[in-house]
Formats: sequence, structure tokens, C-alpha cells
Amino acid sequence: MAGRSKKKGTSGAAKNYITRTRAVKKLQISLPDFRRLCIFKGIYPREPRNKKKVSKGSTAATTFYYTKDIQYLLHEPLLAKFRDHKSVAKKIGRALGRGEAGDAARLEKNLMPKVKLDHIIKERYPTFVDALRDLDDALSMLFLFANLPSSEHIPAKTIALCQRLTREFEHYVITSHALRKSFLSIKGIYYQATIQGQDILWLVPYRFVQRTGGDIDFRIMGTFVEFYTTLLGFVNYRLYTSVGLVYPPKFNAKSDEQGGELAAFQLEGKANATNGTNDPMEDVEINPEAQAIADRLAAMPDAEEDDEVPNVTAAAMGDDDEEEATEGIDTFEPTAPDADVLPQPQASSAQIASLFAPFTFYLSRETPRTSLEFILKAFGCKRVGWDGILGDGAFTTNESDPAITHQIIDRPPLANGAPAPDVPENENGGAAAPRVQWPHSTMPGRTYVQPQWVWDCINQSKLMRPDLYAPGAELPPHLSPWVNAKKGEYDPNLPLEAQQPEGEAEAFEDDGDDDEEATFDVDGDEDMDAIIDREGSVEVGEGMDVADSDSEDDSDDSESEVAAEEFDGFESDAESDISEGEAGRIQHQRELEAEATGKKVEVVKPTRKEQNAAVRKKADKKRRQEEEERERQKMMLSNKKRKLLKRIEYGENKRDVESETLRRKRAKLEKAKAAAEAL
Repeated sequence: MAGRSKKKGTSGAAKNYITRTRAVKKLQISLPDFRRLCIFKGIYPREPRNKKKVSKGSTAATTFYYTKDIQYLLHEPLLAKFRDHKSVAKKIGRALGRGEAGDAARLEKNLMPKVKLDHIIKERYPTFVDALRDLDDALSMLFLFANLPSSEHIPAKTIALCQRLTREFEHYVITSHALRKSFLSIKGIYYQATIQGQDILWLVPYRFVQRTGGDIDFRIMGTFVEFYTTLLGFVNYRLYTSVGLVYPPKFNAKSDEQGGELAAFQLEGKANATNGTNDPMEDVEINPEAQAIADRLAAMPDAEEDDEVPNVTAAAMGDDDEEEATEGIDTFEPTAPDADVLPQPQASSAQIASLFAPFTFYLSRETPRTSLEFILKAFGCKRVGWDGILGDGAFTTNESDPAITHQIIDRPPLANGAPAPDVPENENGGAAAPRVQWPHSTMPGRTYVQPQWVWDCINQSKLMRPDLYAPGAELPPHLSPWVNAKKGEYDPNLPLEAQQPEGEAEAFEDDGDDDEEATFDVDGDEDMDAIIDREGSVEVGEGMDVADSDSEDDSDDSESEVAAEEFDGFESDAESDISEGEAGRIQHQRELEAEATGKKVEVVKPTRKEQNAAVRKKADKKRRQEEEERERQKMMLSNKKRKLLKRIEYGENKRDVESETLRRKRAKLEKAKAAAEAL
């Protein structure tokens, strides 16, 4: 008995997917509300494997969703809110049509439903760790909106909310010392913090004037901002309560109007309120577990104290050598050239958290005050000052304060021979304290660095040499701390000689010489006396030759040898070895004949170019042997593995070409720099 045939489109892939048009009709809402609901619930379009089966043979461009996702949205409480909003909007429209503006305002104030996303946050993030894992995009979006100007698409209320939430999050990062790395890129400043074992990476744009174009859909972005503000509010509350802080922190509107930003917030503990002191963290009550960890860290001696005060107990026990040996961090060196690179141990989190604790910084007007203040305070610095024009909240606004140990500037260096400023006299007739008038003078005993010094210090987890970042100095390359050079790739941190394969340096040198000679010839300034006739000179590797040789046989032999070496197309490796050995034997015979006849033996040293050619020839021979060995190994593989190996080799060759190009550029720059220094 034949089975009943199934109707097309009632099972399989056609049943698992639904088009956007059918989904909107099924939910009975408008398309903007459908998009908004999908963003809130985390439902995104799906791409079926076979569109013809899903769309019943149609090939038109269509957006598909999972049928189960749309079925799940039927029970969403927000649908009722959207429908109530639609009905109230109709009433407001009718009131405005009748000219009853007061009734329209009353309807909007009293009857317009307010959408709350608390239940959606709890549904999408069952645990707090899940919320932390999804915080990257939220922080990047909110920091972006916090720096945008208000417009008809972006209300000022939304911008103020984003600013408040992001600064609250920054205060937690500062208090917990959770910041780990930062990077200055073209897009903005990247930050990475580790909170409860989760690495959170976000992007903060630079403080430039933002010009929002007309091709940006702010409705979609506004929907994401509405969801992310709710999410970050929950996260901030949980983070503050975990360390014993009251949430939300006190907000000083007057300080915020004067540009205080971080200083506009005052943190306080749960049981106590601040007593009006300058330090908002003085009376903060931390939970017992966090306080126990802090006590253990505080009991550890500081790095500066260890350097200044000797360890008396260790000295009495005769353990000075052992203490000195354990001061630095051990490094793991690979045992073989081809061995894996082992992860290196890092400094402890307590040392990193107090990296800038002993210093007092002053930020010049041209430096990015917001980012520098955040980074310096996150790494232990409690005294950061700046000019009063940059805003409220500075430790000091006096640039001549003697307590300042480091000043961050981003201006040209002092001009040579600049006149010293006039020092006014005080009432007693003596010279008054010198006042800084950059760039005419500097304060003695103060370290002047460029802003990159701060970022490189925190990425390296140690204080870098400040003389490398002096005003006007050529800064070291600022590299991303999240990119580690793999084996065979170009690494800017290593010297060029350490990563060049055998024979590449000589090839670069010869290429540079050829370029110089070509340029020299074009100019027409070539010195003809410097051209040496090489007809009677030795070949590569010979080293000696007989002077004033009249023998035609010898000249014929030398010409034949030159021709043989120039034509090296069909010569195998074995034949090249024999030819080199034969050349050495012939040279030795010539030396014996020269000694027997009493002729003068002239020692001709090979030129630099000949030496490079010899090294390159040896490296090429070794490379050919490795390639032949690899080809022999390929013959033992199956066809499938051979194709896979071919794809791997294609990627490696592409990487090698890119690395060689970068090394060549660096070699040219170093050569030009060495020539400039020699002048």
C-alpha cells in the first residue's frame, strides 16, 4: 500500500525557516517594532543552506528567520507594550489634528507606556559572567554615544545617560585596578580590563568634533543603546556592590558642568558616608574577602623600599645572593631554534596596580587629559594635576609645584639657544621661585615624557626608560599588545639580524648597491678611474692569483672557467662541488708554479660584493636541498594530504613575502639612518 505523499513546504527546511514578511504578519506589529523587538531579544536573520527549498523555488533576495524564534516571540510581554504605544499614538495624532495640543501632551505624559527591559536582561544573561562576556560591544557603543553631540536624532538625555554609566564603570576599573592593556589606534583608544576572570575589550573614540552623516540609521543604533544602557546599569550595580560600594555614586552636577568628569562622582561605602575629605575612598567599606586580600598585598614591601633599605634578616642569614637572584622575573628560553615559544611569566597584579603610585603627574594642555587621567589612576597614581582650563578635579593646577615628578607634554623640544626667561625678584630682593614657561624653560629634577610613555609602560608592565620618550625624541614603535609575532613573521621588537634568514642580508646589501649605482650612472658623475678591470682577477673563493702572467693557456683556462661559472643552468649540486674543488686545485697549482719560477704572488682579497655572492650561493644551495627533500616527502603523501599541504604552503609563502617586504623596508630605513648619523 503506497504511503500518502507529503505536501511541499510542510516539513524539512521549508518548515524550519520563515520569511520576515510572514513573521511581521504573524506577530501583528509594524516592521520598526519587529526590528526593535529582535534586537532586544537577540534574534538575528539566518541564512539557509538551500534557499530554493526554503522559498519553494524562488530565488529572490529574502530575509529568513528561524520559525522557533518567531514562535518564541509570540509570548513576549513587550508586544502588549508596542500595541498600547500604537493606540496611544493614534489618539495623540487625532488630538493634534483637532488642534488640541494640551490634550495631546496630557495623553503623552499619562498614557504613553514605558518600556522596561529588566526581564529581558535576566533572560539573556542567566549568570553575571554571561553579562561580562557580552560587555565589549556595549561599552564601545556607549562610549561612542557619550562623545557625540546632541542632535535631533540623538537627544541630550541619552548622551548624559551614556556619560554617567561609562564614568561609573571607569571608577570601578580604577578602584579595582582591573585595567591591563591599552593601545592607541587610528579608530580610537582600545582598553582591556580583566573583571572576575573575563577579559573585556572596548574602544573609546578620540575627543574630536564628530560630524554625523545623513546615511546613518540612528533608530537602529538608538535601539542598541537603549538595551546596552540597561545592561550596563545592571553590571555597574553588581560590580559596585561586590566591592562594598554604594550604587549609584554621588554625582556633583556643578563639578560636571566645570569639566570634572571623573571628579564629579564621589564613591562611598555601604555603611558609611564620606566625611567631606578630599579622598572619596577614605571611608569606603570593603567586604571581608576583598579586605583580606588587600591586607595581604599591603603587607608586601614596596619595590622602592626594597631598593633603598637592605634586607637585614637576609643579610644576617647570609642569603644576599639568593635575594638578588630572585629579584627579577625568570624567563623561559627555547631549547632549540625550532622549539615552541614558551609563555613568559608576568609581574604580579599588585606590582602592576601600583606602577605609578610613587609619582605625581602634571598633564600639559595639549595632552589627552581624559584618557591619561583614567590610565594613571587605574595604575595607582593618586596625584594627577593639569591646567585649570582643562576642567575641574585636578590635584594641582600649578605647573611649578615642586611635588610634581613627571610632566607629560606633546610639544616640540626646546629651541637651541632660546633665551632664558626673566626671573622676577621677590619682596626680599632675592630671586623668586622659577616659574615654568614652556617651551622656554624646564623645572629641575622633573622628568618630561611624551604621552606614549604611559601606554608603553602599562603594556610592558614596567617603567620604560624616560629618555627614549623625551620631548622631540623619535619614539619607539607603538605596537598592539594583543598581537604576538608567530614563527617566520616579521617582529619589529627584534633586531633585523636576528630574524633574517641566511643570505638575505647580503641580498639586501647588493640590491642597495645596485640602486645606488643606477642612480649614480643617471646623474653622470661616475668616476671612470674607479672602474677596475677584472679580466685577470680571481673568481669567487680563489683569493690569490699570479701577477703578470704571459701564458696564453692560463688566460684561455681562466676565460673558460669564467664562462663555465656564468653558465650554471644545467649544473647539479655534485658538479658544483666538484667544480669548486677543481678550482681550488688549479689555484694551488698556480701558486706552486709561481714559487718555482720566482714570480711575485699577489694576494687579491675578494670584494664585499663577491663575498655576498658567495654567501648567497651557499644559502641558495641549502635552500634547494631543503626544497628537494620536501618534494621527496610530498611524494609519500596521499592526494588529499598533498592538497592540504599545498594550501598550507601557499599561506606560508604569502606570509614570507610580506615579512621579507617589511624587512627590506626596515633595512633601507636603517641604512639611511646610519648614513645620516655619519654625516
